[in-house]
This record gives sequence, structure tokens and C-alpha cells, in this order.
Amino acid sequence: MSERTLVNQLKSLPDGPVSVSGWVETVRDQKKVQFVILRDETGAVQLVNPATRPAEDGSEQDAAALALTDTISGLATGTFLTVTGDLKADERVKLGGVEIKIRALDIAAAALAETPIAADSGLDKRMDWRFLDLRQRRNNLIFRVQTTLEHAMRTYWIERDYIEVHSPKLMASASESNAELFEVPYFEDKTAYLAQSPQFFKQMAQVAGFGKIFEIGDVYRADPSFTSRHATEFTSIDAEISWIDSHEDVARMQEELLQFAIQAVKDKHGAEIEELFGLEVQVPAIPFPRIPLAEAREIVKARGYDIPRTDGDLDPEGERQISAHALETYGHEFVFITDYHPEIRAFYHMRDEETGLTKSYDLLFKGVEITTGAQREHRVEVLEKQAAEKGLEPEHLEFYFDFFKYGAPPHGGFGMGLARVLMLLLGESSIREVTFLFRGPTRLAP
Repeated sequence: MSERTLVNQLKSLPDGPVSVSGWVETVRDQKKVQFVILRDETGAVQLVNPATRPAEDGSEQDAAALALTDTISGLATGTFLTVTGDLKADERVKLGGVEIKIRALDIAAAALAETPIAADSGLDKRMDWRFLDLRQRRNNLIFRVQTTLEHAMRTYWIERDYIEVHSPKLMASASESNAELFEVPYFEDKTAYLAQSPQFFKQMAQVAGFGKIFEIGDVYRADPSFTSRHATEFTSIDAEISWIDSHEDVARMQEELLQFAIQAVKDKHGAEIEELFGLEVQVPAIPFPRIPLAEAREIVKARGYDIPRTDGDLDPEGERQISAHALETYGHEFVFITDYHPEIRAFYHMRDEETGLTKSYDLLFKGVEITTGAQREHRVEVLEKQAAEKGLEPEHLEFYFDFFKYGAPPHGGFGMGLARVLMLLLGESSIREVTFLFRGPTRLAP
């Protein structure tokens, strides 16, 4: 690999020879001087070339200088190239206070002259040409924030002796319910299903004696929703822990995790997020407020909104309303909604013996649900009874019930959507903006 300097390293270097590689962002081809803005994965730098044009009187000019000028004149936006030249610090240069005088230019791959998208192109059009859309500095930052967020979460867990697992994504039966399943032809005329969640395998790890585990991986939902927060393939952040007393132990772990991770994002990217997204990253204080679902519904009603759902849950507007209440009352962008009725929860959620409600919660962030968490039922006879109440076929769950027939600790955990967290953290309007390549009911390419 040739010696290459990244753009963000240039300011710390002395004046002198340097080589940079990246793609052309803009070209200003003036009569006497040419300017090229070259961008790489770390930033942009101004390149300059004193233009050498054919002499009006026909006298000879330096052939190499003429060729370089012609090459720069023909550069199209997006062309990838390597430039060697002379670095010079100059405070008058707005872009980083340095510029490079071009000595040689080597084109790795030329771009077509006209790009299919522009800054004002619609979301679907930009998704069609996502590889071009991602070249923007703002979009690059999204995925550096994502990297920091995931790394911080892993750091939190690993420092506390959690085990990272990678659960299978091909399953013989549903991982949560028979709805929203993608079927996949398998060997010998069998049918497999893409995992909706690592839920069952997270619980298996507890039965296996792992104690505390986490996973960051893909999950799949055959959900025909077209909202700004749904996808058919997305990254789920999951954790499961043993020897808990209630879902409160899970909630405490999650709020610590989020505080730790968001602090890492603020420390590393806060200034750039403020510059490019126009918002200040707010590190949440702990504990997050907790509001039982029944009380939340009354608060929403008192705010003048009647929830149309008949199952007792909150709808999206109800979530926005209770989040607004939490912000006004507690000054907090996060709020746990707790104590859900079993009818609107998974069969494996443990139920409180006194109230009959589940030991579970949803976590809302800026008015959008990002998490469901719960204490799990670990007594096999209770699990079988609750599954039957939900109308689930026992033969499809036999492998799951087997986990609990040879002993199991009290345990619980959560699943959280990575794209939703990123979308809300950066103030974006859709998870499409913060997903590398979005998959939805009508989106399978690129």
C-alpha cells in the first residue's frame, strides 16, 4: 500500500511533500488557477494548480503542465484519485487552513459527468443511489456515531463481564409469534424462518449458565408497515441477565448502558453533530422516569387526546403525548412505561402474582418506542400455560420449553432497535436516513 495521508492529519504536518487520496467534490476551473476540493473519509482539503493554457501567440508551453491543467478541467464530481503535491499552511484557506499545490494526479476511477441525485433529491431517489448519497459529510458522520455508540455499549457490557453471543438467523419455527415471518426454502423440502428476534436463544444462554449476555445483530420482520420507524431487516441490540428480582433490574442496566453510550457519542462527536445536525447531544440523567401504563393513559387523556386503540396499549400519538409529559414534568427525553396487561405482551413475560400484570416495560425516547424489556417466565409449567392462553401451538415451541425442564435461573432482558436510537439521537425524520442500506416492503436494492 502506498504512503497515504488522511485529510484530518494534514493540519498537524509541516509544509512539504504529501500524498492524499479521495474523491472530487467540486472543481473551480478558472483561467489562471484551478481549485479542486478533494474529500476522503475524514474530511476535505483544497487542492490548487496554477493553470497552464495554450499560448495565444502559439508559443510552446510545458507539455506536462498543459496535460495536468487539461486533466483537472475534465474532472467530474465523484472521480476517485490520488494527488501528490506540496502541503502549505495558509490561514486564509477556510477549509482547514491548509492547501496542497498539485504536482501529479493519478485517476483511480473516473466518474460520469452528471450525477443522478442532487442535494434536494427526494428520499426514495437518494435511496436508489445510496452509495452516492452516503458520500456527504453529514451521512458519513451518522455511521461514525453508530460505530461509537455500538463500541461504547460493548465496552459497558464487556467491562462488566458480559458474554457476546451470535444467535442463528435461520430457525425451524417462530421466535416470538407466527406472524411477520419470512419463510426460506431449506434442504430436503424443509422450510426455515428468518429470526424475528434472538429472544429464545438469549434465554437459552441463561439456562446454559452464561449469566449475562448481549448481542448486536440482524433480525427480520415480514411487516408491511411503511412508517418512518419500521423496516423488514434491522439491527437489534439485545441483552439478557440472570438472577434478577424483577424487570427493574433490567431497566436499571439499560438506563446505565444508554447514559454511558450517549456520553461517549457526545465526547467524540458532540461538536460535529451540533455543526451538521444543529442539535446538542443530551446525555440522560438516571434514573429515567417510570410511569405505569394505566397512569400513562390517564395522563394522555388529560392532555386532550383519546387513544383509539381498544387493547389498552398506547398508539404512536399516545407515545408522543406521554413523552411530552415526561419532558415537561421531569425534564427527561426518556421514559419507561411499565405494568402491561398480559393480553398485549408476549407469552414468556412473567406476570405479577398480585396484580396479574406483566413485569415488563417499553422505553420511549423522544416520543418513539425503542425497547421492550421484561422479566421472563422461567417455570416451564407456567410458560406452557401462558403459551396455550395465547393460542400458540405447543409442538412449535417444544424445543423452547425443553430449555426450562432441566433448571433455569430467574432472568430478563430487552431488545432495542439501533436505527431508532440513531434516528432520535440525531433528530432525523426516518430510520431510512440512518440505515446503511434500508430494507422495507418495496425496497430490496441496492
